[in-house]
Amino acid sequence: MRKRLLRAVAGIAIVIALLYLPECPADPPERSDGEPFTWNQDEVWEALEARFAAARDHGCQPFDTSVLAERLAALDGAEPNDPRWDEWEQSLFDLAAQTAACPDDARALVDFYGEARTRIRQTALGWNLEETDARQRLYRLLQGGRMAIEEVMLQMPADEMPVIVRGEDVEGAGPCTTLHDTRVCSGDILLSRGGAPTSALIARGSDYPGSFSHVALVHVSEDGTFRTIEAHIEVGTKIAGVETYQGDPKLRVMLLRLRPEALDDPAIPHRAASAAIAEAASRHIPYDFAMDWDDPDKQFCSEVASTHYANEGVHLWKGLTKTSSEGTARWLSRFGVKRFETHGPSDLEHDPQLAVVAEWRAPETLFQAHVDDAVVDAMLEGAADGDEVGYSYARLPFARLAKAYSWVRGLFGTAAPIPEGMSATVALRVEWLRARHRTIADAVRAEVETFRDERGYTPPYWELVAMARRAR
Repeated sequence: MRKRLLRAVAGIAIVIALLYLPECPADPPERSDGEPFTWNQDEVWEALEARFAAARDHGCQPFDTSVLAERLAALDGAEPNDPRWDEWEQSLFDLAAQTAACPDDARALVDFYGEARTRIRQTALGWNLEETDARQRLYRLLQGGRMAIEEVMLQMPADEMPVIVRGEDVEGAGPCTTLHDTRVCSGDILLSRGGAPTSALIARGSDYPGSFSHVALVHVSEDGTFRTIEAHIEVGTKIAGVETYQGDPKLRVMLLRLRPEALDDPAIPHRAASAAIAEAASRHIPYDFAMDWDDPDKQFCSEVASTHYANEGVHLWKGLTKTSSEGTARWLSRFGVKRFETHGPSDLEHDPQLAVVAEWRAPETLFQAHVDDAVVDAMLEGAADGDEVGYSYARLPFARLAKAYSWVRGLFGTAAPIPEGMSATVALRVEWLRARHRTIADAVRAEVETFRDERGYTPPYWELVAMARRAR
């Protein structure tokens, strides 16, 4: 009897020890070649904020976008290294700083930038985005322009901020329907930004930090039914109706459409979307945590669009998403990423084969996106300095039991606490990221309120990053 008891105790001890056994250390990630883009313009941002504050105190100058429009028109066909781009960029920043202090004129500048973005992207059709000069120029113009315009938006009264900024409504050959008063066609691509810290990490964790974390491919049937094909961490690739798509929390959304001149056959977008929906209906497609875009057996969100368009001879992502920062690559690898030259959602915006049809924002979610981005930017600076992704070692046995339970539920095709393809340790790291992000974000929001009380306006992005650095 005593021997049996000892054996039982020993067996329990072995099981507990195994449950506490850490994962084998991962090999160092093979980050991509290259160098992360940096603005290195702290003095410029400070000068812009000073100009904004002066306009608030002393009144606004006459508002006019005609000079900007003329300079941009003169840049049609210009090469990326043309110095006039620098002049145009600075002029846009200067005008944005002035306009942010003058809400009455803000809508006109926002509308102007929607038109300017279309013209810039059309010019970029002739650029080779595999070249660093071209890639950096387009990023500065698009992401820098977005930064400038959104700073203007966040100074506007909430009820006056434009929810939708329209772009270029190019022709769509397939079936179309209406979403948010906008024509949406089969084969269109919806970029969006989720509200989780992992979404901010996806958007910011590359050489060209962006604003989007998710891709959905649109299918519109002949009777006008709207559906999306999307890969989600929790369930893999699924088909969703309009209620499900609109019900998922999103901080921003952008609608993209293939330009007709980029297509050999106008029916390609609808065929690609139809093939995607047929595949998603015919088999279970697990989520691809590795971000391996050329292995379609598993798919992450971008891969849903890129795979089915590639099958039609259209290769999206003119310029792969790269992560060359050792710290950022290390952090992403802790969450299962293995490919550091991939198809990141944000970089699809820089593919000039696609037209931006519209972009949606709301005042409360736009500011949340800025805070989330600033926190992740500060955390990734810490990663570059050697900070590591943590997790609760004491909870590892319970996470492994939850993973076993999740595996059983997966056999019956039901949602589980820990998604298919995610280890117990990665699940705990996701919890750590959420908690760490929340702690820093709460500190930033508290400092934002003090800033608003003292200065009377919403702090710009560079101030949010400084706050996040202090909180980190």
